[in-house]
Amino acid sequence: MPPRARTAWFKTLGQLALVLAAALALGVVLGHPGLVLALAALGVVAWHYWKLRGVLLRLTARQRFEPSPGTGVWNELDRLLHRGQQEMREHKRRLIGMLRAYRAVADALPDAVVVVERNSQRIAWFNAAATALLGLRYPRDVDAALGERLQPLPVAHWLAAGRNAEPLTDAASPVDPDLRLSLRLIAYSEDLWLLVARDVSRLTRLEQMRRDFVANVSHELRTPLTVVHGYLEMLDPAEHPDWAPMLAEMQRQSQRMTQLVEDLLTLSRLEAQEALADEEVSMAPMLATLRREAEALSQKRHAISIEDAAGVDLWGSTKELHSAFSNLVSNAVRYTPAGGTIEIGLRRDADGGAVLSVRDSGFGIPAAHLPRITERFYRVSTSRSRESGGTGLGLAIVKHVLGLHQAWLEVESEVGRGSTFSCHFGAARVRSRQPQDTWSIA
Repeated sequence: MPPRARTAWFKTLGQLALVLAAALALGVVLGHPGLVLALAALGVVAWHYWKLRGVLLRLTARQRFEPSPGTGVWNELDRLLHRGQQEMREHKRRLIGMLRAYRAVADALPDAVVVVERNSQRIAWFNAAATALLGLRYPRDVDAALGERLQPLPVAHWLAAGRNAEPLTDAASPVDPDLRLSLRLIAYSEDLWLLVARDVSRLTRLEQMRRDFVANVSHELRTPLTVVHGYLEMLDPAEHPDWAPMLAEMQRQSQRMTQLVEDLLTLSRLEAQEALADEEVSMAPMLATLRREAEALSQKRHAISIEDAAGVDLWGSTKELHSAFSNLVSNAVRYTPAGGTIEIGLRRDADGGAVLSVRDSGFGIPAAHLPRITERFYRVSTSRSRESGGTGLGLAIVKHVLGLHQAWLEVESEVGRGSTFSCHFGAARVRSRQPQDTWSIA
């Protein structure tokens, strides 16, 4: 107990003792000591209850009060309550100041920020940028359903995903269809979510310009490359033995350049597509074709095996899926030394989907490179890639094809022990294989 409070406590006890002693003395004089002492005690209790009533009234009134002068225990209690009240008010002022500062910061942001109630998906608060980018108005849209206010944006299903919601990277603004937005949902608490919308119109235009440039340049390079390659084919190394090495190298580089142009055109076409015309993809003949391609590319330098343990077909684009799977198989052949093994397998997963995997016993990929191997032109080893004839676009094509099929690529690799590339397809992409579609893969 602090010294001041202890002093007030003992002073109050002393005053009580004096009152009772005086009452006892008066009772003795009057000949009724017990009665007078009892009346004095009741008076003391009544007085203390009166002081307690005053404290309760001050607490419930939520008004400022000045502590009464004096040094008794009730005066000390008044002083402590007054001090606590002042500290609480100061703390409240600081919190309000911080809240206003955070709101000012949020209002100054160029990105739209919307606080959403998790359970009801209603708008709790939004900043000024949300009006310009999302068309929200204050106070009309406060406590309104977010999905209704952001029409025609398809956000209802997106919001239902909650913490697992993937960012919407290119969505039209409800205010202006030419305004492109990137939407991200942040579950920062159990009860509230944060919706952040960013204007990516300029980035979208730049990306479209890049795609158009790559597609146009690749298309224009096709004709001269075809002419050059045709004339090189017409030259007979037997007529000029000294030119044979140079002609062979020129033909090889011409073919590599042609393949690079074709891959760039394929990638540009995939990037321009938002969806594919789906059909039933028969996986038994697809696996047989992949095996023939692997054997033709390997020239008996590797042991190639096929395992069809799933017994299902896929729903998607046969052409695009073959392009993706063929890229994985050709990469496995290119980067596996002679005498190695290549295993191509199709199996079911625990969620009812299907997984096509290509496993090799090649050089392997260091862990530091794994996050970037699907980037276009990214090479783990530049010299090895050039020797193998790769364009650096194969895995980028695989990633885009799988994305159009709502699938994803998983890579497991260990240096010196090989790699496994697995294409995961959801249950919605799996179809039961018909009896007539059963193939025998030797």
